[in-house]
Amino acid sequence: MKNKHKFSLLFTIVAFLTLFLTGCSNNSSSTAKKSSNNQITVNYTLKQGKKTVSDKSVKIPKKKAKVITGLKKAWKVQETKGFITSIDGKKQNPKKKIYWTYTINGKWATKGADKQAVANKDKVKFTLDKVK
Repeated sequence: MKNKHKFSLLFTIVAFLTLFLTGCSNNSSSTAKKSSNNQITVNYTLKQGKKTVSDKSVKIPKKKAKVITGLKKAWKVQETKGFITSIDGKKQNPKKKIYWTYTINGKWATKGADKQAVANKDKVKFTLDKVK
C-alpha cells in the first residue's frame, strides 16, 4: 500500500510541475509577441542640404506613432507648435530662409510633426535647407 501512495504522490507532483512549467513558458512567449506587435519601426534620415548627416531606425509604440515621437527618441529636438526648429543642435535660420522640412516616403508632409502619423517601415527624411 505504501508503494501505491508514493507512486500516486510522485505522479501528482510531476503532473503539477509539467503543467506549471508549460503554462509559464506559454505566457512569456505570448507577452513577447504582444510587445512586438505594439511597436513599429520607422527610418529617420537627417540631411543638411544634399548631405546626409544621420540615419537611424527607431522603434516607437503604435499608440504614439507620430513623426515627432521617433524623432525625439533618437535626437535632441526643439519644436514650436509641432514644427521643428532644431535637431541635434542644428537650428533653422528664418533670416536666411533656412528651415527644417520633412517628407514621408518621398512625399511632402502636410501637417506638423506632432500631428503627422507614421506607420511601420515608413521613411521620414528631415532636411535643413533654404526654402524658396
